[in-house]
Amino acid sequence: MVAVGKIKHTKLSDVIVGQMEALIVDGTWPAGTRLPAERELARQFEVSRPSLREAIQKLEVRGLVSRRQGGGTYVTGALNQQVSDPLFDLLSRHPESQFDLLEFRHALESVSAYFAALRGTDDDLERIKESLATATQSELSVEAQADALVKFYTTVAEASHNLVLLHLVRGMQSVLRDNIFKNLEQLQNRSDVREQLHVHRNAMVKAITDRQPEQAREACHAHLAYIENILLQLNREQGRHERALRRSQDTVS
Repeated sequence: MVAVGKIKHTKLSDVIVGQMEALIVDGTWPAGTRLPAERELARQFEVSRPSLREAIQKLEVRGLVSRRQGGGTYVTGALNQQVSDPLFDLLSRHPESQFDLLEFRHALESVSAYFAALRGTDDDLERIKESLATATQSELSVEAQADALVKFYTTVAEASHNLVLLHLVRGMQSVLRDNIFKNLEQLQNRSDVREQLHVHRNAMVKAITDRQPEQAREACHAHLAYIENILLQLNREQGRHERALRRSQDTVS
């Protein structure tokens, strides 16, 4: 006779915890998101407020949410804090970091573009086109364009349906935004360069929306390689200018 073990009953609060964890993991509730009020959450999950409160307490013990006195409950921003710690702030100000971050973006953004083309839904692809249109408005300041481009790359990461990529991009938004801003600041007076960047971004979006993963990845690589080459040229020109200025000063003295 086969022994039958005792059936374990799952507590309702544990079921709620599982559903809330899924919303955090899939990016529906990003780090820093304020949760709806208890009354609203209880209505959404169709549970009692005591069961919901117990679930929130369990999430708090696990470090996934935190409560603020008089300010509600928030998804913990631990990943963002770890990626944007003082070391990253120091790295972002290091002279070589601009190019190191560009190299890192080759890996991060090209993989996002690849999987967005492979897995993106029709709604995902529409959001990508809309976010690029917003980021390329001619009247945007450099600061506003940097913010919009971060949103664009985050939208591509969302369309990849890779949770690790999504959380990594979201966690590094401030670092990526700083790199994009520095690049744009150096390139803003070059209308020819701005036009070529526009061509590259459109090519990447076209490959994604045409569902061509390899072409999307290569378009992303071409875009970032072009930025690297232009910045290197500008740095060399600036170095020559500074050397010429020093020589002229030595002659006068």
